[in-house]
Amino acid sequence: MGALHEGHLSLIQIAKQQCDLVVCSIFINPTQFNDLSDFEKYPKTLVEDLQKLQAIGCDVVYFPDVDDIYPNGTKNLPQYDLGNLEKVLEGEFRPGHFQGVCVVVDRLLQAVKPNSLFLGQKDYQQVAVIERLLEITQQKIQLIACPTVRENNGLAMSSRNLRLSTEQQEKASAIYQGFDSPTEDAFKQTLLEAGFESIDYVACCHPKTLEKRPWKESPCVLLVAAYMGGVRLIDNQIYA
Repeated sequence: MGALHEGHLSLIQIAKQQCDLVVCSIFINPTQFNDLSDFEKYPKTLVEDLQKLQAIGCDVVYFPDVDDIYPNGTKNLPQYDLGNLEKVLEGEFRPGHFQGVCVVVDRLLQAVKPNSLFLGQKDYQQVAVIERLLEITQQKIQLIACPTVRENNGLAMSSRNLRLSTEQQEKASAIYQGFDSPTEDAFKQTLLEAGFESIDYVACCHPKTLEKRPWKESPCVLLVAAYMGGVRLIDNQIYA
């Protein structure tokens, strides 16, 4: 959705190593925001984004208008059977979010028709949802999840970080530190002591189904969503 950072650019670089031609899509999708103010505040940096993509050799940039993706408007859109994946974690706190993600990703894929799709592991649940989308739509596209890229302090790179002050970005690194916590409650306490205003969830889940698991019982993934300075940050850590 633009506001590109080193995490995004790493996807382009990995794709360039594996593909003959690389396409980057930039589209701030209105249907995946359940909070209008969040959509309005989302950073828009298209000129800078294009410069960054040109500098690393991205072959094609596809940045459609809303009318291109939604020629008939954003009402009466398709619904996708995502099962439990859209009911837990992000699905619980952002109802309708993943339906919006599926609609736009499906339409972007239909427009570009790629052989491979490179996604960042930071949006762990979204990767699982899009994997399910490919199954539903029977699109023969290889999905490649790429490692989360982090700041020096461990904070996962995110376009939303632009809305944080330098001090808040430093405090927000408590998420990364929290992954070493011995319990879920200890993780939450680490976040609150660092200055997070509220926590949507800290959860230990099965890597495939996202069903709850005992804390750090392998295999699992720890997932977190919390607010710093009014900005909602998410992150995860996989334990094989």
